[in-house]
Amino acid sequence: MTHFKTMLAGALATTALAGTASAEELRMSWWGGDSRHEATQAALQVCGEALGHTIKPEFTGWSGHFEKVATQLAGGTEADIMQINWPWLPIFSENGDGFADLREFSDTIDLSQWTEEELEASSRNGALNGLPASVAGRIFFFNKTTFDKAGLPIPATFEDLMAAGPIFAEKLGDDYYPLEGIGLDASLLVQLVTTQKTGKSFINPETNEVQWSAEELQAGIEMYQAMVDNHVIKSWPAHAAAGNIALHENAAWTSGQIAGAYQWDSTLFKISDPLSDGQELIPAGLLRLEDAQNDGVYRKPSMVFSISANSPNQQAAAEVLNCLLTEPAGIEAMGSARGVPSSDVAAAQLVDNGGIQQIQVDAQNMVMQASAPAISPFNEDPDVRAGIEDTLELFAYGELDSAEASEEILMLVNEALEDK
Repeated sequence: MTHFKTMLAGALATTALAGTASAEELRMSWWGGDSRHEATQAALQVCGEALGHTIKPEFTGWSGHFEKVATQLAGGTEADIMQINWPWLPIFSENGDGFADLREFSDTIDLSQWTEEELEASSRNGALNGLPASVAGRIFFFNKTTFDKAGLPIPATFEDLMAAGPIFAEKLGDDYYPLEGIGLDASLLVQLVTTQKTGKSFINPETNEVQWSAEELQAGIEMYQAMVDNHVIKSWPAHAAAGNIALHENAAWTSGQIAGAYQWDSTLFKISDPLSDGQELIPAGLLRLEDAQNDGVYRKPSMVFSISANSPNQQAAAEVLNCLLTEPAGIEAMGSARGVPSSDVAAAQLVDNGGIQQIQVDAQNMVMQASAPAISPFNEDPDVRAGIEDTLELFAYGELDSAEASEEILMLVNEALEDK
């Protein structure tokens, strides 16, 4: 894959808006928090005025937004432009015809600002169903202050991480751990090491079939247990006994007792801001096993912008999307409300004007430069996730052994995929 974003002076050159359609009245829907709402409304005003269109904003919080969009799509009342969660694409556009094919507007939207891999990830049955607003991936973050206290460098491999556990216990005490990992984090750690070992992602994105054998998955589960046994990760029961508190709210994290996390690069400030004064959190990329076939990166569009297949104003909607994502005025107004933008020109402009901090770019580069086979949106299907996480919890409490857990996960995931 190419470097995250090439910082060329030409990328920041002001470009003229393409010829526009006649003035139209459009609607755009999205979810988010106050900062995203404010930035998006400002961008819609800027682009609407530049293009001569009126764009009505429709925004909510995350809760209930899926149900709202599903109801609107079923009734044909959806907005012209929609922010869609990437895993929803196969649900709402099984055959690729649930949203407009944005490649049909390549004379309006500058698709060259995205890599072909990014565009392919947002396509269904060959139709480009959405433009990635940003790409997120899981990487390791470590508290340098705590590792310095233990007299250790930041881990560069899984072997380094495994060796750190006993040293943490010896030098800092039994309450100190190099890494956090339960629930979804545990699931994705198992998937990381199994992808590295096998060279295959869990679910084939082309066939929607599980690609791992029970033995391969069992080895990944046993690697996770080895991290628990080596004092790298606090056990699931011990963590639950202390209260299942979100990482960024956990006193053991904010004090540096838990000194590492496997998290989305886009959550950098969410997990670093709560740290106590004087502590330094740094992105460390992907740790590799000695026999790894790839980096195992779990990388995906965090969300996409789609155009309704039913919209009578698709050309105008395409003009608005191009303005929001590739034109200087729209980029400035949108800022980093959705993370580091996937659009090359948007990322370059925000880096140049200070809209993105260098540490965010560094973390995103680690995600974008890492290797792994493509993942399936069905990895995040609720039934698939529940099958993995619930079974791993039973394993963590000793109710299943690793062989039984791998068989149970495969059974539950295959059942979930049957009707997809």
